[in-house]
Amino acid sequence: MWSRRTAMLLATLACLGAAQAQVAPSATELAQYSGLHAAAHRGEVGTVRKLLAAGAAVDARDGHGRTPLHVATFARQREALRALHQGGARLELLDNDRYDAVTIAAVADDEDSLRTLLTLGASAQLTTSRWDGTALIAAAHLGHDGVVRQLIAAGAPLDHVNNLHWTALIEAIVLGDGGPRHQRVVQDLLAAGASTRLTDRQSNTPLALARSRGYAAMVALLEKAGAH
Repeated sequence: MWSRRTAMLLATLACLGAAQAQVAPSATELAQYSGLHAAAHRGEVGTVRKLLAAGAAVDARDGHGRTPLHVATFARQREALRALHQGGARLELLDNDRYDAVTIAAVADDEDSLRTLLTLGASAQLTTSRWDGTALIAAAHLGHDGVVRQLIAAGAPLDHVNNLHWTALIEAIVLGDGGPRHQRVVQDLLAAGASTRLTDRQSNTPLALARSRGYAAMVALLEKAGAH
């Protein structure tokens, strides 16, 4: 059984982990890029196509394990995403921190890039990150309600439990601020059928967690959904 202090520490570490996920290639890395990575970052679709036609490796990795598709996602270059996909880029690949393009877009609250990736056939169901989470858990944690709705519609697993023993619903409460966006996340998860019975490692239900934090609006949503 974890102490409250341990749980708070884990929550802090999880917040840091999600923030680090959204660290784009550094200025030094960008200056060193050539070929597809450089073209993907700049959104140079014509160059992407020429390089691929000439035999460039579409899933080449940089020093952090990022493919050109990852780089284009960080840079919000949606046309480059389409060109790379047409050239055979694998949408499910993870970088060294175990993030795929869908999770990168989800953490960035980049609804347009996420929509592009999902339209191209990217999966919302992958297990990603050092926390063995999902894009949905990351988005719920950060209160990215529009992203959450897209991921739910794309079939993201509602009740995936990460290695902190938290679901998307629990993370929206435990790591959320109780404000309007996190409230909408909770509402959307409940409407989609997310479990209110799964607990954290201390056997706390989502309702108990919302009550302990004084999140009255979330408590009302959970009670309306029949949570105990």
